[in-house]
Amino acid sequence: MDKITILIEAQVNPTESEEKVRKALENLFGNLKTNVESAYRGVEILSESKNLDALTKFQNLLRRECIRAAARTVFFGGTRDKTLTFCLNKQVAYAGHISFANEDSESPLGPIKVRIQCDNPREVINWLTSGA
Repeated sequence: MDKITILIEAQVNPTESEEKVRKALENLFGNLKTNVESAYRGVEILSESKNLDALTKFQNLLRRECIRAAARTVFFGGTRDKTLTFCLNKQVAYAGHISFANEDSESPLGPIKVRIQCDNPREVINWLTSGA
């Protein structure tokens, strides 16, 4: 895989626990290096990686939950040029599962937003949803 940048962000609203939002991210992506920044409401947890390995736990969850076909549909729908963007439900992630969400409407506390920039998004999608 050539050059890749993976950006993951999650808003922590004033009514939420930062620890629980971190746990939701950890449940989907493993031990990410994160930064906390002030945001309009509360704070935002941000993670950036230049390594596809940051998505290995997520790839394994897609396989375990038997949702690779649905994931492919979401991923291809969220691909524009060299960027793949999708959102995940924060509450479901806290429970250790994957549920894709629209930007705001399906996740009342705000989604986990994932943006992957690379030369070949199709290659990343195939890797994430492969059966091997």
